[in-house]
Parts: sequence; structure tokens; C-alpha cells
Amino acid sequence: MYELEDVSRALPAPATRPSDTRSAPEHGEAHEPKLSEILQAIAADTTRERISLRDLLAIGRDRAFGALLFIFAVPNVIPTPPGTSAILGIPLLFLAAQLTLGQAQPWLPKIIAERSMAREDFAALIGKVVPWIARAERMLKPRLDFVAHPSLEWVVGGICLLLSLILFLPIPLGNMLPALAICFLALGVLERDGLAILLGGAVTVISLAVISGVVWAIVESALYVIRSIF
Repeated sequence: MYELEDVSRALPAPATRPSDTRSAPEHGEAHEPKLSEILQAIAADTTRERISLRDLLAIGRDRAFGALLFIFAVPNVIPTPPGTSAILGIPLLFLAAQLTLGQAQPWLPKIIAERSMAREDFAALIGKVVPWIARAERMLKPRLDFVAHPSLEWVVGGICLLLSLILFLPIPLGNMLPALAICFLALGVLERDGLAILLGGAVTVISLAVISGVVWAIVESALYVIRSIF
């Protein structure tokens, strides 16, 4: 397995963080790179021919789970080729399970971590999603600590694990809403924003209701066909 590695050559200079990494930066502390800035820096690194999932494991350090969950979920919110949700659902399953179990640092099995794409393709994808990430970052801020507290991350992880399972399964309409819910939950973990986590919970309820209706309709249709035949 691969744990976090130093990919600082592609990242903006990190800030010196206080001993409590969950606390807000003190007055005068250097700017800590945002997720959008980190992704743009990796995409613009011409020393790389390909970007692997292993490279992305180094994003965020103490914020890594939120960043990675968002990265693997957001392509399912925008139009992508068929089968994308099944491919991206596997890393989501691993990451959500680790967050649920309280693991300190994310990892992926070698067979998954070594998957990669051309830097140009990665840059094209990042070019589509970064404007949305930047808008979200301007609205996000630490609040509602009783919801976004690190001790409750296992709850968020459990919800993301359920949504990741739905994403992985070939269910009609089973990718966009669950992925959107994961995005809200991931950004809430990333920025310690309890409101974003609550929004993610609301979208989760809506997505489960919609998908349950779709599954029920499929089952009813199948039973009707069976009854018609026999």
C-alpha cells in the first residue's frame, strides 16, 4: 500500500501550521494553499507526463480525506463517459471505509494507486472542476463545530461509504445525486464547515429517496413482465 508521500515540487509553499492542525490560522500566518490551487499546480507541472492516484494521495495532509473524497466524487456530478462511476467508485469505497474506521492517513492498494492519466487529460478535467471548487471555497468557512468536529468524521465516513456503494452499482440515476452529496460532505470535512456537512446530509436523504424509487420501479417492472409471461 501507498501512504502519503512528498510531492512538494508541484505544490505551492505550505504554511507553518500551529500544533493543533484543526484550529484556525493565527494572525499573520502565511496563506495555506487551497484545494483548487493545489490541483492547478499539479496539473501545470510539466515535469510530469502522467498523474497517478498515488500522486493525489499527498494532497491536504491533515485534510487529505476530504480532498480525496471530493476529487473522486466530483467527476460523477458532471457529464462523463459511461463506466466512470464504477472506476471512481473503488477509490471512494476504500477512502470512505478508512475515514469511518478513523485511519489517520489515506492509502490505496498498489493496483489502484498506480492507475494514471496523461497530465494533459488531467489538466483538462481540472480546468472544468476548479472554477466550481474555487466558488465553493469562497463560501466555505469553519462553523457549526458540533457537526464538523473531527471526532464525528466516522459518521461522515459511514454516510460516504453508503453513497460510494450506490455509486459503484449500476443503478440508473445512481451517480449524480450521491456524488453531489459526497462532494458537500467532503468539503465540509476539508474546511471544517458544519453547514456543508448538513447540506450533504440533506442531499443524501434526497438521493436515497430517488434511488429507492428507481429500484422499486425496476423491481415492479420486472415482476410485471414475469407475471405477463407466466
